[in-house]
Amino acid sequence: MSVDNALPLVGEELPDAAFDVIIEQLRTRRQLDLSAYKDRCIRRRIAKRLRSSGARNVADYLDRLAGDEDELDALLATLSIHVSQFFRNPDTFQALERQVLPDLCRLARASGRRDLRLWSVGCAGGEEPYSLALLVDELAPAGLDVSILATDVSAPVLEVAHAARFEPARLAEVPPAVLDRYFTRDGHGYHLHERVRAMVRFERHNIMTATKFPAADLILCRNVLIYFTREEQARILARFAAALPEGGALVLGRAETLVGPERRLFRAEFPAERIYRRTAAPLPTMNAGQGQG
Repeated sequence: MSVDNALPLVGEELPDAAFDVIIEQLRTRRQLDLSAYKDRCIRRRIAKRLRSSGARNVADYLDRLAGDEDELDALLATLSIHVSQFFRNPDTFQALERQVLPDLCRLARASGRRDLRLWSVGCAGGEEPYSLALLVDELAPAGLDVSILATDVSAPVLEVAHAARFEPARLAEVPPAVLDRYFTRDGHGYHLHERVRAMVRFERHNIMTATKFPAADLILCRNVLIYFTREEQARILARFAAALPEGGALVLGRAETLVGPERRLFRAEFPAERIYRRTAAPLPTMNAGQGQG
């Protein structure tokens, strides 16, 4: 591949040849296949990492990327991370606290189960799954073992999330009483108490390439699908439906919606909050390796 050594890192401009090399590096070295992502979103985030890396030009960055595992992880983190905060979109978490979680607990008990499984997809800094943990701790469901799985494609991002230290801006929606009860001041930030941290299990997982999805009663996948093509969104939604029992809940981001025939797999419970319930509709035929884990 030939790249102009003098080519500056300006705006979102990235030569196609350089883009192809970077995508291939991520695919072969981190098993991240970006072929289904919206091209514009990926180019914008790659350009952001190039500018912040200190590279002189595109060719300089490609040379560094070829031999620097840390830089590859930094690029992966840039592609996967999204800005978040505790109880982001408070009305969504209010609906979860007052109706969705209690109802899921009732459904689990009615089916004879003693467990409840919650899954935060694209968890980034951990604010979302820890918000769920705080709701569960306050709810204290009797007779149920609640597990919270938080996944992301980036190992460095997961390490940051696991540390559970947050700047004040990330806690703007946390009520003062909750802040006092569950957090300890740590310099300029706050540290979440270990008991709540222990409620969340972090794992690396890529919803594009994973052969299995974990079974769950509640899936939060907010502001993740917007980066995929319509075709890939439909495939992922079908796999979410396969991972959920009838009556299980799916929460999308406010800018996201159900697409294609997969809409029949869910009914809207809180349309404005993009909270849906799994219907009894049969799943579409899926390719081998695309079913529930």
